[in-house]
Amino acid sequence: MGLIGELLLLPFAPVRGSLWTMRQVLAEAERQYYDPAVIRAELALLEQRLEAGELDEEEFDHLEDELLDRLETSLRTGVGADHGTTR
Repeated sequence: MGLIGELLLLPFAPVRGSLWTMRQVLAEAERQYYDPAVIRAELALLEQRLEAGELDEEEFDHLEDELLDRLETSLRTGVGADHGTTR
């Protein structure tokens, strides 16, 4: 594009920078959301809550299914910390 193109697009630099920042934040949030270690910890906590009587069986099953779906997605797609993704 060259120097003239860069000068013409200079007023949009803050927007481009903001978009880059939002992409980075989204990528990190996704990495943490699908991190198998985090999901396993949440499953353990969920089981503790069931044993403590904080959840009934139906609610436990629903939340467990959601966590297992996240874990399956993580293992299938490779998203998350255990699969060599980078920040």
